[in-house]
Amino acid sequence: MAKKRVIVVTDGDGRAKAAARQAARNLGLHYIERSAGTPTLTSGAALAAMAKQAPVEPVIVMFDDHGKKGKGLGERALEEFAADPEIEIVGAVAVASNTKSDRPVTVDESVTKEGEVTGGPVGKSGSPEPPGHKRLEGDTVGILSRLEIPKIVGVGDLGKMDSQDAVEKGALITTRAIREILDEQQM
Repeated sequence: MAKKRVIVVTDGDGRAKAAARQAARNLGLHYIERSAGTPTLTSGAALAAMAKQAPVEPVIVMFDDHGKKGKGLGERALEEFAADPEIEIVGAVAVASNTKSDRPVTVDESVTKEGEVTGGPVGKSGSPEPPGHKRLEGDTVGILSRLEIPKIVGVGDLGKMDSQDAVEKGALITTRAIREILDEQQM
């Protein structure tokens, strides 16, 4: 049986949920509505079962630690989700936050609040980090470096970034970040 291809997003608040849902619509993807929440309350096993039932791929699934340092509920759920042998994580949208992570993640690229692709990380506002700042900090990103994920794209706070990612504007930054993963996977 073929594995279900998934893109994970490390955020889950109301605006992030709306942005991820809009990006999925923009790109013709399936979004797991129950994956949103701050923190993630649905188990990784339950989210994997939902993803495997999705009618189209890749599936967008969200995970959020709600600002908790260390391994919170979102990271635990993502760890369980990724362990499912029928799930293939093809990419991750790593969302920056003001939480100073004890386990930041190296990103392959980031999408700024202006919609530009940059080789380094961005901060919560979606602005590029200063030279020498190599890793993206966020509350649910530490686990990403321990999983086999072909492409990690950094972004600022979904649905926000000085209104540049607002759903009313089409969630363009979230859409661009997911599009970068799809292009890498030639989907």
